[in-house]
Amino acid sequence: MVGTLYIVSTPIGNLEDFTFRAVRTLRDVAIVAAEDPQQTRKLFEHYAIDTPLTSYHNLNKEEKAPVLVRRLQEGQSVALVSDAGTPVLSDPGACLVAQALRSGIRVIPVPGPSAILAALAVSGWPCEAFIFAGSVPSKAGLRSRLLKALEREPRTVVLFVSSDRLQITLEAVSAALGNRRIVLATDLTKPSEELIRGTVAQVLRAVAARPLDGEITLVIEGSRGKDRTGSAGKDRQAIRPRASGS
Repeated sequence: MVGTLYIVSTPIGNLEDFTFRAVRTLRDVAIVAAEDPQQTRKLFEHYAIDTPLTSYHNLNKEEKAPVLVRRLQEGQSVALVSDAGTPVLSDPGACLVAQALRSGIRVIPVPGPSAILAALAVSGWPCEAFIFAGSVPSKAGLRSRLLKALEREPRTVVLFVSSDRLQITLEAVSAALGNRRIVLATDLTKPSEELIRGTVAQVLRAVAARPLDGEITLVIEGSRGKDRTGSAGKDRQAIRPRASGS
């Protein structure tokens, strides 16, 4: 009998955001494939999980996926986790899932935290339909093409962007989409959680005054079919609340 591949969501900041089912799953499987075992070990220590860990990331996914699939075929169950949040979203998990499915292995989600859904839920914009467009490309040409393709998109857009590329990304958003309303979410679920709301121009001024660190979730209001200046005429200071506990 073949094993099962579990796709397990882990906390995005607050260690209390972890389900009983996720803890049980990680304890029961034969091995856990982690994007960064050192990072995952902190979670294991908090929840007294002693399952063996193995690395699975972008640099070794091509050689590691077949090894994990063989273990699954031998009857061992495997759990896949990322550093934080739901695996497969902007990480190498898709490679393993695809190979497992081709080999007739059952793949089961163990849902939980997601920075995408957390940021979207507090954006204040329609969530019935939205687009997750992945991580903002580091190359200017690719970044420009991605944003230009979203110019007439009526649905709310969610992107991941690193803090070191935040300013050039916001400038590119302004050039492609106009002075659209946006929300920046950083350190979600942590005591240092911060949400910055406003037009692109407002938010640019806010982060210029006090830069952000780490990975950031960017939520962009969908196109409303109006001119590209958005609400520039009401261009006041961005709303930057104090850090809130979670």
